[in-house]
Amino acid sequence: MSQRTLCEMLALPTAPFAEHLVIDYVRRFCAARPGVTVKADASGNLLAHLRRGTRGIPRPVCLTAHLDHPGFVAERMLGRGRLRATWRGGVPPEYFPGAAVRFWVEGAWVRGRIESTTTVRQFGTLRVGQVRIAVKQPVPPRSIGMWDLPDPVIRGRRIYARGCDDLAGAAAMLDALDRLAGRRQSCEAYFLFTRAEEVGFVGALAAAHAGTIPKRCFVVAMETSSERPFARMGDGVILRAGDKASTFTAAVTAHCQRVATELAARDRAFKFQRKLMDGGTCESSAYCALGYEATGICLALGNYHNVDARRKRIAPEYIDLDDYASAVKWFIALAGSPHRYRGRDEILDRKLDEIRRYYRTLLRASVQGPR
Repeated sequence: MSQRTLCEMLALPTAPFAEHLVIDYVRRFCAARPGVTVKADASGNLLAHLRRGTRGIPRPVCLTAHLDHPGFVAERMLGRGRLRATWRGGVPPEYFPGAAVRFWVEGAWVRGRIESTTTVRQFGTLRVGQVRIAVKQPVPPRSIGMWDLPDPVIRGRRIYARGCDDLAGAAAMLDALDRLAGRRQSCEAYFLFTRAEEVGFVGALAAAHAGTIPKRCFVVAMETSSERPFARMGDGVILRAGDKASTFTAAVTAHCQRVATELAARDRAFKFQRKLMDGGTCESSAYCALGYEATGICLALGNYHNVDARRKRIAPEYIDLDDYASAVKWFIALAGSPHRYRGRDEILDRKLDEIRRYYRTLLRASVQGPR
């Protein structure tokens, strides 16, 4: 599988409420694919739609991913060589002092180094708020800033980048959309690209309240989630049964597992695992809380939010490319699966009914006890 889309996406500057460069990329990508429509809602989230065939699927999948990554947004220069910026996202304050950063200014990077920070308590967590940065040249207001880390690089079966979370998820959706648009088989899927997830699912909440996602859809939120001892990268893309806050819709999770199991039976290169990824909270919990039937799929992520906890420093995030390829295949299968989601775990229903019927006579006979 080509890594072109993934590498291009991971190279783009982005931050919460400052996703415009990634949004432009997604728009251009969709416009170049036949049969794909894309529109923005009132909050700037993008919804792409592809349907092949004379009729739409009664319950199509809506795949979602967010377009931001924790980052900086420039406020104003404080004088020659000093910039004040706002930090948006979740990184512990102790990782900021002296850290190298870069800001995207007119098509090029301007580098700097953090001099001082202020902290605020937000939603019960102490976070960095404003940052004072020594810069080598002026940085205009609203410029996007990120950690001073290299462009994407592939080493073996891993790709390292300034931010895989969640541009890798969005890239996987685009790769799936590209493959689906080039086929003749019947399929239907929606692809929602949301904003400002890193400060509290702001775009996803707005999309759910506005009805951006058609009510007939079931939702599968794509994420990158911190690698766990029981969920290792390279062992396959992960069916996320729940997160730190909640478990997801059981029937949707079961449907995704059924599609994945059948895909694995015919494609030996496809690997998946089912895990409860409780390292954080994702958009799936928000969708479930707001009335959607939803589950999650994720890639195991190294150096979550650029935190190398072992070395106590800022470092590139990384994912496994085979896991990424499996995610793309899974999305394609969900869009074109002959098994239609009907709002129940039909396999479990049949199994439970089989058990009930098998033992019902013995159960009734044993009520009276031995005679």
